[in-house]
Amino acid sequence: MPSVGVVGATGAVGGVLLGILRERGFEDVRLFASARSAGRELDGRPVEEATPEALAGAGVDVFFFAIGAGASRELVPHAVRGSSLVLDKSSAWRMEPNVPLVVPEVNPERALDHEGIIAVANCSTIPLTCVLKPLHDAAGVARVRVATYQSVSGAGLQRMEELRAQAADENDLLMDWDFDGEEFDEETKIREETRKIMELPELPVSATCVRVPVLVGHSEAVWIETQEPLSAERARELLHAAPGVRVDDFPTPRRAAGIDDVLVGRIRPDRAAGDHALSLFLVGDNLRKGAALNAVQIAELLLERQALAA
Repeated sequence: MPSVGVVGATGAVGGVLLGILRERGFEDVRLFASARSAGRELDGRPVEEATPEALAGAGVDVFFFAIGAGASRELVPHAVRGSSLVLDKSSAWRMEPNVPLVVPEVNPERALDHEGIIAVANCSTIPLTCVLKPLHDAAGVARVRVATYQSVSGAGLQRMEELRAQAADENDLLMDWDFDGEEFDEETKIREETRKIMELPELPVSATCVRVPVLVGHSEAVWIETQEPLSAERARELLHAAPGVRVDDFPTPRRAAGIDDVLVGRIRPDRAAGDHALSLFLVGDNLRKGAALNAVQIAELLLERQALAA
């Protein structure tokens, strides 16, 4: 196994990432965080301060970054300068032309063409593209509309603690995304990232994103129009056979929490859009498959391809 570093180890995604690395046999792991968290011990390991000098000189094979976009922009180049591969969860690098944006179940070959940085997609885009991929391969996706119901864990540990401390009906959940007068940046991310991952640059994608008083698990209601006819029964068969997807009649955040697969159900004709349209509902654990697991799967994919090449 390669040596790895986790930057943002004390955050919500970082904690899940450490558990996944442990489950999958990664033993040589170093932890990094901000100066505020440095000096703590986590998972039996000391937390080091994530400075440019520390990252450049760490000498690890792979860095997992689970920090904000601004800090990622500042620190990732130093890790790359130290000859480490960086798998970055933030939005900082996703739309850079020379940075692959990878979901292993959808576009694994893109992971092989990197210049030191591989971006991990948004926690709503990942489960969406896992579901779209088999349907597109069978019938060609022509149009996508999606409404997301995103848990507070997507906004970090502090928001999770706030929800735990309050009754759900007392919460006034803020849309903690930037707004440009027409849509939240979260909605823009889903459209542009889906296009890049699916390699469909003109795909019409319309998204509406909201926060809901749920600790973990992003839910998405999805309406899909296809180029060729695709029955609900055939779509169900395709999704049942798709990697990383589990068909469930009534997906919920509780059922999705802590599992690797994206749950998808309520697969039915969209009667309002004609013969080439389906409606479905999906849920994914946003901290696990929507972030940490996807990054680890990319690392494992690269390891596998290197082993085959040898």
